[in-house]
Amino acid sequence: MNKQEKLKKISIGVEDFKEIIEKDGYFVDKTLMIKELIESNAKVTLFTRPRRFGKTLNQFMIRRFFEDERTEKGEKVDNGYLFDGLKIAECGEEILKHQQQYPVIFLSLKSAKQDDYQTAYACLIDEICKEFQRHSYVLQNEMPVRSREIFERIALGRGSKEEYAKALGFLSECLAKYHGHNTIILIDEYDVPLENAYLHGFYDNMIGFIRSLFESALKTNPYLEKGVITGCLRISKESIFTGLNNLENDSVLRTRYADSFGFTEAEVEAMLAYYGLQQELAEVKEWYDGYLFANTEIYNPWSILKYVNDRKDHVTAFALPYWSNTSSNSIVREMVGE
Repeated sequence: MNKQEKLKKISIGVEDFKEIIEKDGYFVDKTLMIKELIESNAKVTLFTRPRRFGKTLNQFMIRRFFEDERTEKGEKVDNGYLFDGLKIAECGEEILKHQQQYPVIFLSLKSAKQDDYQTAYACLIDEICKEFQRHSYVLQNEMPVRSREIFERIALGRGSKEEYAKALGFLSECLAKYHGHNTIILIDEYDVPLENAYLHGFYDNMIGFIRSLFESALKTNPYLEKGVITGCLRISKESIFTGLNNLENDSVLRTRYADSFGFTEAEVEAMLAYYGLQQELAEVKEWYDGYLFANTEIYNPWSILKYVNDRKDHVTAFALPYWSNTSSNSIVREMVGE
């Protein structure tokens, strides 16, 4: 590249795809994942991947592609430009006709990390309330009086336990009727409240609420277009996915999306070359090439981003174990200890 050209920034810890693109960040193009989702027969796909492997970023990317986003006043927000020059833009009309056509529910469960059920539950309710508030423009349309009252109660945090338990299914219905298209439901870090509840002794309470929440959204929901769920762990005991016959479980061992999470060797080589660090490939391979997703060699993306960011700015002259201290492995230690 031209030495006078300004290098793209490396966005550390930025989770929203839109922010990376708008602030001229370096983006490893994973947009073909969207094509795979469109062409998939699965109604709901659960992706389990290690922490810091781009799960949340991919969820934001999916949202920005599909969402017919509206302001509080119901005005359209155009996010089409975000995908200019990316691989998905070259996939033809059959794929691009889905762009910005659907209402999207986006819910992250990562805030539920408290020591007791009441506080963890309250944090989940707060996230649900915020998503209702984000879609409050639907109240501009005519609605049955009861539906309007339920929507307003949930948005204000005054709903009943039963209303919160069915909130995602109810919101998807409201959105589908407003937009004229079924709803795409994205749930990120679904396993966080369950892992936390297990470690702090209130798993039975939490699994009951999460199961009800998910069933309303993903099981026999006529207003569901597609669902995408991401997390680190596959919850099997008293599974929250019981009876969900349309679920595709995509893991590191059994995957149709091997290169959608983490960086391939070609992507790592391209990034190193872009920042003038191509001579460091051997060191990078030795330190961060530790995964095989199906038959695809994958590099740890968090470590690669931190490494390149430090080396390009001459912060350090050698590799570091960036990934090892990014979060707790409490549940792994407990299982091994048993």
